[in-house]
Amino acid sequence: MHAPKREVFDVPAMTNTDNKGVVRPVDEYTTTDFGLYMARPADHPRFSYLESWVLPRLSMRANIFHFVPGHRADQRLYIDIGEFSGPDEQGRWHAEDWYLDLVDRPGSPLQLVDVDELFEAHLAGHLRTDQCEKAVTTATSALVGAAADNDDVESWLADCGAPLTWRFGPRLVL
Repeated sequence: MHAPKREVFDVPAMTNTDNKGVVRPVDEYTTTDFGLYMARPADHPRFSYLESWVLPRLSMRANIFHFVPGHRADQRLYIDIGEFSGPDEQGRWHAEDWYLDLVDRPGSPLQLVDVDELFEAHLAGHLRTDQCEKAVTTATSALVGAAADNDDVESWLADCGAPLTWRFGPRLVL
């Protein structure tokens, strides 16, 4: 079991550093009162571009992965649950992924995934009990909120004070 994935969003340097220390250039950062938006190319075999919203108050990061043909064409948003903060004194934002994720597919309820990873992380000592409880509470709030909003997680996020906008949205083809 791996430790929680940590990322740094360095707004002044226009870079994003992943949990392995790989630094990638960012095309766009936008800071709002509710979070940080990032758009950047991706060097991944399954997706070519990434758009993300870091939402500290909601303990979420909402992502649109622009998949290459043949990979998850039905997925719209992928939401990481964890601890998010920023900006720090250097203008950087920080993310710690707490394993639980939500998958948004249009016309379907949000899907909760990686519950097994959350339990394994707790058993391995990577997350405290209070962090696991917060992850479950956060995911539950999103599941219930989106369901009450006709399975529209973005509408629920807007109701929570986080109206997301996207540079490209879900259908970018590069």
